[in-house]
Amino acid sequence: MAARIRLKQIPGLFAIARLEARDGIPGWADGPGFVSITRTDDELSVVCLQDRVPNDVRQDGDWVAFKFEGPFAFGQSGIVLSVIRPLSENGLGIFVVSTFDGDHLLVKAVDEEAAKRFLAEAGHTLL
Repeated sequence: MAARIRLKQIPGLFAIARLEARDGIPGWADGPGFVSITRTDDELSVVCLQDRVPNDVRQDGDWVAFKFEGPFAFGQSGIVLSVIRPLSENGLGIFVVSTFDGDHLLVKAVDEEAAKRFLAEAGHTLL
């Protein structure tokens, strides 16, 4: 049986910004609320409220975010899959960010209502 997750919507619209791997972490990225900064050998990605991201920065905007209400044990399986499966099976694009304490789901704002419907139909609770 798939996990049943409680999801809390985070206020605001978010952007996913892409910088060069060698770039420093920009000051505009920091601030209250949900922020995720990830560096790889290929890029520096920043997820934050889109009004913080300068217009000249490569970005994809108009995402809404949901926080998985945990906590979940590191070894607990199927948590993320249970949430992304109904969205993916219905053709919605997603972006997932995991942290030490939990997971965050982002969907395009244009898909927000459909995502909420598919998540509820799959047995998840939207707070």
